[in-house]
Amino acid sequence: MNFIVNSTALTKALSRVSGAIPSKSMLPIIENFLFEVQDNLLLISTTNLENSMQTKLSVESRGEAIKVAIPAKIIQDVVKALPDQPLTLTIDDATFAIELNSGNGKYKISGENGENFPAIASPDTESESVSMPIPVLSKAINKVLFAASSDEDRGALNGMLFNLGEHGTTFVATDAHRLVKYIRPDITVAVSTSFVVPQKALNLIKSSLDASDNKEVNIYYTENNAFFITDSLTMVCRLIDAKYPNYENVIPKENPNILHIGKTELLGTLRRMNIFADKISHRVRFSLKKDKVEVSAEDLEFANEAKETLGCDYSGEEMEIGFSAAFLIEIISNIETQTLSIKMSAPTRAGIVLPDTQDESENMLMLIMPIMLNNF
Repeated sequence: MNFIVNSTALTKALSRVSGAIPSKSMLPIIENFLFEVQDNLLLISTTNLENSMQTKLSVESRGEAIKVAIPAKIIQDVVKALPDQPLTLTIDDATFAIELNSGNGKYKISGENGENFPAIASPDTESESVSMPIPVLSKAINKVLFAASSDEDRGALNGMLFNLGEHGTTFVATDAHRLVKYIRPDITVAVSTSFVVPQKALNLIKSSLDASDNKEVNIYYTENNAFFITDSLTMVCRLIDAKYPNYENVIPKENPNILHIGKTELLGTLRRMNIFADKISHRVRFSLKKDKVEVSAEDLEFANEAKETLGCDYSGEEMEIGFSAAFLIEIISNIETQTLSIKMSAPTRAGIVLPDTQDESENMLMLIMPIMLNNF
């Protein structure tokens, strides 16, 4: 069998799903791309047994349908190194050897029987589902996932919670030091449910989707798996089998001390203070008074210290509270408005960071736990 495909289109397709290929595996065949050719359609699949990805391309094919596993690195490297042109791939039905012909070159690659490649799961007709525009999912991942734990032993905290209901969808991530809750009232389902998608899977989705594409992504979910499906990409991931903590319990309800401040000014100050802060805790002190906030940092080990005073609108009791500059920089960087609010109740309780204005189609809340202060 043989088929003709454009080199640039094939390069993009391979790159789109290559993230699910493991660098090393006890099952060598999954270090390959699976090519399935049938009726002028090329389906390319990858898997690491936790996450699987598929994409498809239109091709000109001749011969019987075939499945072949092609070594990932060599096929990706050679196609990427070729200029934009038609390529002809001929597959030996008996040996699964692949011959790739370009305009002035011929390349031979040893393949394997694609029937030995692990089957990629697909949702059945009874699977529950929700649909949303690709930009909405991309924004949720970008705005929320950074707060998830990087420790793979933290169970549910290593993923992002999808909490679906008839009044909207809530996306949540936390590592116990910070928390982000992003609500989309416009994304609803008839039957409420929730599931936790692993961080690695969501990073694969984020890198494979075009955030500017306004097409829909259909998300099917079962007890064990989630399926993210667009017209040209399918992502299958195993869900985290752990109960997500009750995040609402850690969000203070009464926060009478409110700081309104410019995003750009505060970010600049925090980046400078972080240079002088302790390299483990990244602790900075906020000394809050009417119409001003003093931000200071000190690294006792190297006797470095810094202090800046910013104008602001602060209402509440004078107080001092410590935060991680590194965490606060990440949080504030995800705010799109020019001004923001930090709401606080006490130096020992979490601070809530909010954009000063929010669109009616979304609601975002970010929380950061305080750091105990010493008397520097």
